[in-house]
Amino acid sequence: MPITEATRYDHIVETACPLDCPDSCSLAVSVNKGKVVRLDGSRRNPITSGYICAKVRRFGERMYGEARLLRPGVRRGPKGSGLFGRVTWDEALDLIADRMRRIRDQWGGEAILPLSYGGSNGLLSQDTTDARLFRRFGTSRLARTVCAAPSGTATQAMYGKMIPVAFDDYVHARLIVIWGANPSVSGIHLVPYVREAQKRGAKLVVIDPRRTPLARQADLHLAVRPGTDLVVALALHRYLFEEGRADERFLADATEGADRLRERARPWTFDHAAQVAGVDQAALSRFAELYASSSPALIRCGWGVERNRNGGNAVLAILGLPAVAGKFGVRGGGYGMSASSSWNITRSWIGADEPGTRVVNMNHLGRALTEYDAPPVKLLFVYNANPAVTIPDQNRVLKGLAREDLFTVVFDQVMTDTAAWADIVLPATTFLEAYDFAKGYGSLSLQLVQPVVDAIGDARPNVEVFGDLCRRLDLEDARDSKDELEHLMELLDALPATTGQQLREREIAELPCGSHPVQFVDVFPNTPDGKVNLFPAQLERDMIGELYVFQPQADRYPLTLISPASDRTVTSMLGELATRTAHLVMHPEDSAARGLKEEDEVRVYNDRGEVRCLLTVEPTIRPGTVSLPKGLWRKSTLNGATTTALVPDTLTDLGGGACFNDARVEVERGEEP
Repeated sequence: MPITEATRYDHIVETACPLDCPDSCSLAVSVNKGKVVRLDGSRRNPITSGYICAKVRRFGERMYGEARLLRPGVRRGPKGSGLFGRVTWDEALDLIADRMRRIRDQWGGEAILPLSYGGSNGLLSQDTTDARLFRRFGTSRLARTVCAAPSGTATQAMYGKMIPVAFDDYVHARLIVIWGANPSVSGIHLVPYVREAQKRGAKLVVIDPRRTPLARQADLHLAVRPGTDLVVALALHRYLFEEGRADERFLADATEGADRLRERARPWTFDHAAQVAGVDQAALSRFAELYASSSPALIRCGWGVERNRNGGNAVLAILGLPAVAGKFGVRGGGYGMSASSSWNITRSWIGADEPGTRVVNMNHLGRALTEYDAPPVKLLFVYNANPAVTIPDQNRVLKGLAREDLFTVVFDQVMTDTAAWADIVLPATTFLEAYDFAKGYGSLSLQLVQPVVDAIGDARPNVEVFGDLCRRLDLEDARDSKDELEHLMELLDALPATTGQQLREREIAELPCGSHPVQFVDVFPNTPDGKVNLFPAQLERDMIGELYVFQPQADRYPLTLISPASDRTVTSMLGELATRTAHLVMHPEDSAARGLKEEDEVRVYNDRGEVRCLLTVEPTIRPGTVSLPKGLWRKSTLNGATTTALVPDTLTDLGGGACFNDARVEVERGEEP
């Protein structure tokens, strides 16, 4: 929020940011007369070191903005109109409970689909009383696969999700490879450590279709075609095996499946991989030599590589490189990805087993709402998510949301694009009005989140609302009647003893292995045999049965559309604050071939739909690839469609993830603005 000379702070409250970012910043929030007036970083988390991103600095605008939901509402206009009449919480929850009972009695519990995604929620605000409610009621189950499913499946099978290299150990590396990640807009606190490593003499390699800020400072940038990371990684494996650069002793002692990987990599010469990936063969050869000869060498694998049909295989191949090249056992060597599983938290507090009910992959939401009939989805309960703009095949999702016989509940902080289609909207608290625990998946920290101001309007926290529904549906136990703080203390007691003690004393905890674990010294694979499984047997069918490279449809749709994270939103959160029309980024060669110029209105289209927006022409993206930001709201384009209108709902090879980067499109001039 803007500060004036007259501003006076009543007090400053320390809390933490649980939003979907690896960093988990500690915050110092200034409050004046019961209102948040400034958000800054605190130094409680030494990794985030007192500064925060511009996104979170603007969070007060979300809290007090026009889009904020302040009261429960019942639809009074047509579906999608966003018109609601005010009701009380009791009236809203009675309506929801009554509809859930009637649907279960007529269609069965599986006709109810809860839809959520927990990237911007902590341990308390998701998978507590909400999981208890839906499990006990016997609803359909949701596969939360829109992000991290392929990488999670791959890392679980290969390393058992071994704890990654800590951010502040990057300074010890002599080579850092940033592969499919852009920390400058998502995970900014890694950037200073990379730059410090460079000052100490480290080389930097960036692999990304775009010239990101770190790519501009890199010693080598490989602007690969989207979807070809797999073959680039296999070419490196072939080089390591064929040129005697593999660590054969480590492979024999600490891995399984090396021979299978060797055979799989054999066809991928530098020449072959360079042609497929659209990069210079000499640059690929230089990368391989740099990686083989550098120690410590560290690969930071991002989630960009998983967003296509072979994404799980790509993650397996990339994260297998440190094992084959022998890069473990030294500080600053190995790999970094997600630390989300590092705390061994089992969520024992749910207290209800998962039923054997139907599983719905969230990437198939459009199909579920328009095609499923055994039983059909009759009630959709959306919370912690905005599927109208984030789920593939947007037009089919919107068609489903428009069904008059679908009863939709949206529980959110603001009037999202999804909430506009709801039958009932419920106002949720933000993380500055509620308790939680924020678990960093980049910085290795677990922190207390606490309210800095009272809840605005009638907003309520997730844990209390779902507990209230449990009681109304006769599914309660003694825990469901607790308030938010009591639930937090119950959760705290369920954590490992040392972790709980640190949170009580310092409001931040560190991993039992310490804050600077060295892979294969302090931490090891959590696989059943304790080894790195380079060719996991349980994934073999999908590993070898899927297409290696998804090629463009050169005749009709020659351009690959990607939707990377932006510096303005956290997925779609904060998208309501946008004031300018979205711009498609295109390389000058591609724009010239189509007679397009800067700021033209363009039509981006394929067989699924079209997006109308404005054009930015710049050489920061490789030819043949175009880009629209992730998390756009419908108001940010000229026709109300976002990137997901062009994305297929096909699933990745491993984990059933989303194939956002498999969108193939053409671009032409639209009508003049």
